[in-house]
Amino acid sequence: MSQQSKVRLRVLGLSYSQTQSGAYALVLAEENGQRRIPIIVGGFEAQAIAIELEGLKPPRPLTHDLFVNFARTFNINIVEVDIYRLEEGIFYSKLICEQDGNFIKIDARTSDAVALAIRCNAPIYTTGLIVEKTGVVFNAEGEAVQERGDKPDTQTNPASLSSGKYDKYSIKELQDLLNKSISNEDYEEASHIRDEIQRREEK
Repeated sequence: MSQQSKVRLRVLGLSYSQTQSGAYALVLAEENGQRRIPIIVGGFEAQAIAIELEGLKPPRPLTHDLFVNFARTFNINIVEVDIYRLEEGIFYSKLICEQDGNFIKIDARTSDAVALAIRCNAPIYTTGLIVEKTGVVFNAEGEAVQERGDKPDTQTNPASLSSGKYDKYSIKELQDLLNKSISNEDYEEASHIRDEIQRREEK
């Protein structure tokens, strides 16, 4: 694979960062490979991504929802997201947008770009070079078994982390808590509750 070739990624999930308090690791995975790229994002950015991944429906549009609604109103399509550069640990991204046959590139933070991509069902790409430098392969226990380049900020399993605080609640009670959290716009709590519900339903 050419290091400058485009590599399509998918959003695997979010996990807590073990090295930065209050931060999360957004984990992207090769669509046709085993390597994963952890990208450190803040709590607000993680929340914006988690809400869409979990299928939560806020009572009012959040900032990224507003951006998508604005774009659609003016017939602007987000064609793809390109994570095109890595410099001093910072990932640089751009949105490729189309309007009336014209293509426009817009610089964006990677967390914002991903949050918009999942809302628009737009593909996410990076370069082979970035995958070579940052890609990590995890085993079933969530431990890194193959590393390339810099050590990532997290080696935890990127699956959502569950908490024992919900053990005493029934599924119905959890659903009530979920609805209450959404009504209160406490989306971080809502995403944890949704994870717990899904974990039980998968048993």
